[in-house]
Amino acid sequence: MSDKRKAKGNRIDGWLALDKPVGLTSTQALNRLKKVLHPKKVGHGGTLDPLASGLLPIAMGEATKTVAYTMEGTKTYRFTVRWGQATDTDDADGQVTAETDARPDEQALRDLLPAFTGTIEQVPPAYSAIKVDGQRAYDIARDGGQPDLAPRAARIDSLSLERIDDRDHATLVCTCGKGTYIRALARDIADALGTFGHLSALRRTRVGGFREDHMISLESLEALGHSPGAFEYLLPIETALDDIPALALSDAEANRLRSGQSVSLLQRSHLERLRDLDNGDVVFTKTDDRPVALARFEAGELRPVRVLNL
Repeated sequence: MSDKRKAKGNRIDGWLALDKPVGLTSTQALNRLKKVLHPKKVGHGGTLDPLASGLLPIAMGEATKTVAYTMEGTKTYRFTVRWGQATDTDDADGQVTAETDARPDEQALRDLLPAFTGTIEQVPPAYSAIKVDGQRAYDIARDGGQPDLAPRAARIDSLSLERIDDRDHATLVCTCGKGTYIRALARDIADALGTFGHLSALRRTRVGGFREDHMISLESLEALGHSPGAFEYLLPIETALDDIPALALSDAEANRLRSGQSVSLLQRSHLERLRDLDNGDVVFTKTDDRPVALARFEAGELRPVRVLNL
């Protein structure tokens, strides 16, 4: 590849479900991917801490216009709680602040989990990116302060015990909404069981329409390099739009949206197409299975939000 081509980057449109390894930040993982594929435009959909492994959706080209929708998606995590120790970060990267010999009974743990499903309240970890009086909470904590963090609502769709690893560890699986802190969940479950606890391992296995079986490891990607084999893992742009209604357009309607114009859907013949839409809904439009744009349905019209130049 010429230096000029490297500087400009490659035109790649789509998603890659990267299996981020433990020990790298999301940005470091993204930078290693960039050295392999040299995409012209790239971003990721949802940060994973260095302690965590698993699904890091990487958007390239026109897919970067859908990143915000990926970050809103439902997520699934497999996580391990270490009983008997509290840490200042609520995970294994922190300093131990309290210890106890108390260990939870397996049945007590199983009986407790339904209380942590649905909409729950959780106080975010002190080492989080939430702003308190204009400062990040983790900056206050690193300076020896105690950030005053108010409880926040979190949506837990399901929570189950996968296994008891040993006396000190249990592994659980959680499916949850945006903004849920798994570190806080591990801490609070332990507290409710009369012990201390912190997150000792975390793996993300789902983000919206991205699943574990979509993933490619960073090592495998680097071994494949910029080859046809690597592009077999490329996922379509609409993978990020799993929870958004899709609407088929005629060629004429698609051309109007592509040119930034609205499309009227007030004719009686359009009623069947619109029966599942509410005013203000964002829809994913396409023609002949080719993505066209994200558009908002308002006052009987489709108005372009992000046009996909494919």
